[in-house]
Amino acid sequence: MIKTDIIIIGAGPVGLFTVFEAGLLKLKCNLIDSLAQPGGQCSEIYPKKPIYDIPGFPSILAGDLIDNLMEQIAPFKPGFTLGEAAISIDKTENDTFIVTTIKGTKHEAPIVMIAGGLGVFEPRKPPIENLEAYEDKGVEYMIKDPEMYRNKRVVVAGGGDSALDWAIYLTEKNIASEVSLVHRGASFRGHLDSVQKVIDLSETGKINLITEAEVKEIHGDGKVESLTIKHKRDGDFNKETDHFIPLFGLKPSLGPSGDWDLEIEKNAIKVDTTDYSTNIPGIYAIGDINTYENKLKLILCGFHEGTLAVQSAFARIHPEKKNVLKYTTVNGVSGF
Repeated sequence: MIKTDIIIIGAGPVGLFTVFEAGLLKLKCNLIDSLAQPGGQCSEIYPKKPIYDIPGFPSILAGDLIDNLMEQIAPFKPGFTLGEAAISIDKTENDTFIVTTIKGTKHEAPIVMIAGGLGVFEPRKPPIENLEAYEDKGVEYMIKDPEMYRNKRVVVAGGGDSALDWAIYLTEKNIASEVSLVHRGASFRGHLDSVQKVIDLSETGKINLITEAEVKEIHGDGKVESLTIKHKRDGDFNKETDHFIPLFGLKPSLGPSGDWDLEIEKNAIKVDTTDYSTNIPGIYAIGDINTYENKLKLILCGFHEGTLAVQSAFARIHPEKKNVLKYTTVNGVSGF
């Protein structure tokens, strides 16, 4: 049994920053995450993608943001249970909670904070008959390390920001030897400046832009070697490649948290914006996994939610103590 003050389900950026705020109040945390490393989607899906709306950082790579957060919370020595999804929350007679993971690891604390982001998610896969046979053999649904495409021929499929951004990145950084972008429509759903940049790169011959087309078949002996692409006007043609990256977005779901007797609205956990508490006293939901009027799914909003939730948690754990707000600019971190 792992005992702590606050169990945080989800080790993404919001969960990590909550450790910092809890540490300032001398509350210990243990984080649980189904992924094998901290950082959530920032580490797993787009570690090399720049983020532009973190205060104080005009631009920061998602992976670097996680590195900074890990450094920020290091003085408070949080515990981590990684590679294990939380599957149940049970209330004890002592008014604490026991959170059990899929591997049977048990955690006990008076406070649970659910910071599971979008919850459980999986990629939207194109309807290609033998697609799964080539997964991790040239078919990838997310780009974790762009260097694996160094000097390789790459076909990216999709019409949203992710497909556009990665096609641009692999081209402008001179990583892939050849980049093709396949989209079944004639127009794109992404930001206009990204669309224009792809068009400009196409006109100079740096990106092979194929619109009104889709990948129908994959061929290769044990790994991806070529694709059959069906064009709306020109019919089928063969395209040799080393990697096929379909980027059609993710299908989010609450996963096990949908069965924890929490009030659910719009596939998210409903909270009270006073302190981001749920309908179960002692359980809070922060970040993208919660919902309330005028909710914005931004990392910086999650930071705010975690901060207020921790203040409420302190009052619940220590009802006899008065919490006087101290400022890090005066006390530093070591002064807490």
